[in-house]
Parts: sequence; structure tokens; C-alpha cells
Amino acid sequence: MELTGAEILVQCLKEEGVEYLFGYPGGAVLHIYDALYKQEDVKHILVRHEQAATHAADGYARSTGKPGAVLVTSGPGATNAVTGIATAYMDSIPMVVITGQVPTSLIGNDAFQECDSIGITRPIVKHNFLVKDISDLAETIKKAFYVATTGRPGPVVVDVPKDVTGATAKYSYPKEIKMRSYNPVTKGHIGQIKKAVELILSAKKPMIYSGGGVILGEGSGQLIEFAQSLGYPVTNTLMGLGAYPATDKQFVGMLGMHGTYEANMGMHHCDVLIAIGARFDDRVTGNLEKFCPDAKIVHVDVDPASIAKTVKVDVPIVGEVAVVLDALIKQIGLSESKVDTSALEIWWQQIDVWRAQDCLKFDTESDKIKPQAAIKKVYELTKGDAYVTSDVGQHQMWAAQYYPFDKPRRWINSGGLGTMGFGLPAAMGVQLAHPGHSVVCITGESSIQMCIQELATCLQYGLPIKILNLNNGFMGMVRQWQEFFYDKRYSQSVMSVLPDFVALVESYGHVGIRVEKPEDLDAALDAAFNQHKDRLVFLDVITDPDENVYPMVPAGAGLNEMVLV
Repeated sequence: MELTGAEILVQCLKEEGVEYLFGYPGGAVLHIYDALYKQEDVKHILVRHEQAATHAADGYARSTGKPGAVLVTSGPGATNAVTGIATAYMDSIPMVVITGQVPTSLIGNDAFQECDSIGITRPIVKHNFLVKDISDLAETIKKAFYVATTGRPGPVVVDVPKDVTGATAKYSYPKEIKMRSYNPVTKGHIGQIKKAVELILSAKKPMIYSGGGVILGEGSGQLIEFAQSLGYPVTNTLMGLGAYPATDKQFVGMLGMHGTYEANMGMHHCDVLIAIGARFDDRVTGNLEKFCPDAKIVHVDVDPASIAKTVKVDVPIVGEVAVVLDALIKQIGLSESKVDTSALEIWWQQIDVWRAQDCLKFDTESDKIKPQAAIKKVYELTKGDAYVTSDVGQHQMWAAQYYPFDKPRRWINSGGLGTMGFGLPAAMGVQLAHPGHSVVCITGESSIQMCIQELATCLQYGLPIKILNLNNGFMGMVRQWQEFFYDKRYSQSVMSVLPDFVALVESYGHVGIRVEKPEDLDAALDAAFNQHKDRLVFLDVITDPDENVYPMVPAGAGLNEMVLV
């Protein structure tokens, strides 16, 4: 049976198990939209801006482990999606983005709504394809999903000209795909694993440093078994929160620029560092010359390009995190060497001294609402079991610090690119993927306005997201840096003109609640989560404008040079 290119494309999405396709129509993709109209298996979610489509697909992917799927038109449709593609790329999120393109005969002629989507997205995708022949379409879609989801995951763009979607051809979808130039490694080298185990068991002051790769590689269970069999302290990156249970006694908190005192001091003074699914980001390492000065380093990562890219390591292991951790656990059991328990006990005593600093304490008697208190209350109300998305800034760091995540894929935020506007559309994708669960978007008055039009999407699809807007009247993190490093010259960081968020949210058909006093906070949050369970609720919480995120590692400092208050 012959199908049009558009019908072939939709059939390919069905074959890949795509549940939701996030998109926005336009001329170059109308054939595809017509094909979508004629079927019911792939549900299209109409966003109000293409950036939101990519963030929603991203949130869906992060919370499920399945690839997100996006459909946008040519020209401005594709360029509007660029920020979301880059966001997914920086955090290694599997996504397939289908962009419309002008007919093949017009490519290169500056046709209406034409742009070089392949050239524009090349630096921010794992791979991209331009389909010029309908006979290549099905195989290309298969390749796109394969590349996006294997090895180190990432976004893949498929650019499809309009005449390709309008042509007809016989349809068959390949069951398997092989690409000669792409063969990701899965198993770690046994020799390297044996070397790593001997080094790990020789440690007197060990630290396990795990990142987002543990979550992406479905290695959380293995990480827990590995860490608990050794009894070593564990720290997570911002992207790795939830990979190891935050309420477990071996967890010492997040590390890095706004990490805990005990995590950062442990990193600085450790003698063996076991890095698993982490890429030594600059917000984690601080000054590279001062990073872990006395440590031998084992580094496990699925991407060979990430190993020793910024920090020299002693034992590199390339492979899938879950597979490598299984091998490490097995080899530890076989090894004649054992953990030095007496040295480890002394190390834990030192860590407990650092813990006693209570670096996350804040003023609980203030007459102003403290953002930390609001997040802690959300944690209590959701019993720590919510899916939490965030935008970027102070509120993001407070969420990471004060909402302990015990499960992977519950903390959804833009780490690498730091994309303001991410939180609300990401929450849409999460809520669609998990309709029976609480989804909370923690944001600020600056970030939320970047994609606030998606409140319409939330109403259309009945998404009961709870939005906690920590409104301090500033671009908070910008203000904090200006306070610390620019002599309080608050250049363009004051949000002096803001909408009436309650009225705005209600105009979209949702529930809005404004909270200005600490004594009113509990009742407002209780109303949002219990009285309005089935409605989107926007809590505009007016917080202390002078509150800063502590601890903080200043630019150029080492992890042991934190500012605590």
C-alpha cells in the first residue's frame, strides 16, 4: 500500500511508540497535520510557542526515560525551537524534533519561511538529517530515534521538505537499524574495572560523585547497591539529584557552587573520587587548579569524549552506567581487598563535623516569607513524592537544596544551558506523562513570564500543575551576583513592572492565590494541594527580596572556599 510522506511519518511515530507529539502548525507541515487529524494513536499537544513544545517534550523525556517528540514548521518554527533543542543537548535528553522545510526545489532560494535548519542546529544536536527523497523517510526516522536514545542520549533533528511529505511511496518500517559510523560502547573494559576496584578499595577518604548520567542510564538501583555495599559517602550533581536517596544517611547533599558544606569539603579532601555519569561541569569543580588536589579519580561515563575532557583521571571506564556498576559490584565481591573500615569510620567522623555546620539553616522568625520555608512546606504536603520542575535562578537552587529527592526522574530542570522559561512547559510534559501524580513548577517572577502563554495549553488539556512563584521582584540570581561582585549596582535586574499574576492566571481560567505574610503561607499551600487538586493553581508568593542562596563558591574559588552566610 502506498502512503504519502506525511502518512509514512505519522506511521513511523506510531511504530516508535510515540504517545504525545508536541507542536505548532505552519505551512510547511500541513500535510503532516492533515495526516495526524486522520488518526488517534499519536496525540498532538498544541502549545502556544515552539520553544514550549521542545521543553514539554524534554520534561516528558526526563520524567519517563522515553524520547520526546516535537513537530514544528519551517523558518521561525524551527528557530523558535532552537533554545529547547540546545537545552536538551546540554543535559543529554533524548528527543526527536521534526522540522518542516520548504520544497526541495526551493531550498537555497530564500523562499518564504526558509532557513537552514540543519546548519543552525548542527552544533546543538547529537545528529541531524535532511530528507530529500521519500524513499529515505522511514529509515531516517528509525535512525533518528536510535541515535537519540542510545549511547549518550541527545536531541536529533529531522528536516522534512513539504514536497517529501506530499509525495507517495510504499511504506515499510525497518525493525532494526545499523549505522557503520555509530556504535556506542555498552560494557566497560574488564581490565579497567579491576584497576578501579583496587583503587576504590584502597581509599581512606573516598567520595562517590554521581551525576545525571546515572539517571539517564537507569543506574540508580545499581548506584545504591554499590554505595551501600561500600559504606562510602555519596554526593549528587544538580542533574543527578534523586539518583541516590537524599534522605539516606550516606548522602551528604548536592555539591558545587551552591552545594552543601559537607559535600564540598568531602570532595576537596578526599583521596579517591569515584565519578559516575558526571562530566565535571564548571559549576561543580570551581577552580580546576584547586579541584580535589589529593584525589585519585575513577571516571565512569558512556561518552568517551567526556572522560578527561576537563579533569585528568586515573582510571577511565567507558560504558553504560548500569552495566559498569554491575561489573564493579561483582568485582568488589571477588576481590581479596576489602574496605578499610577503621579509616572509613574516621572519615565519617570528619564528615559529621562538617555536617554540624548546618549550612542550610535560615531565619525562621522573619516577618517576610523565606523562599526556603515555602519549598520545605511543599515537600511536606507532597510527602516528597512530587515531580518538581523548575526554571533557572535562586528558586532553582533553593528547590535543589530544600526538596530532598529520593527517586530518580522526579527533579526536572535545565542544568547545562540554564534556560529561563523551562519550568512551566516542562511541567506540562511531565503532567501528561504522569496524570495521577502531583507536578509542581517552582519558578520566579522573571522566569515564568518567558513562557507564561502556556497557561492556555494547560487549560486546554486539563493539566492540574501547581505553580509556586517565588516572587522577590528581582532577577534573583543576577541581583545576588551584583550584590557580591558589582558593589550592589543592580543594573537591569529589578523587575519593577510586574503583572497582577492572580488576575492574569484567572483570565486563563485557572486558580490564582497571592501570599504576602508568613502566617498565610501554610493555608495557601494547603488550599492549592488539597482543595484544588484538579485545577492548575498559581501561588504568587511574595518573598524576602534580600534573601541569597548559601552556601556559595565564588567564581575562581575552590570547593573548600565557600561563603556560608
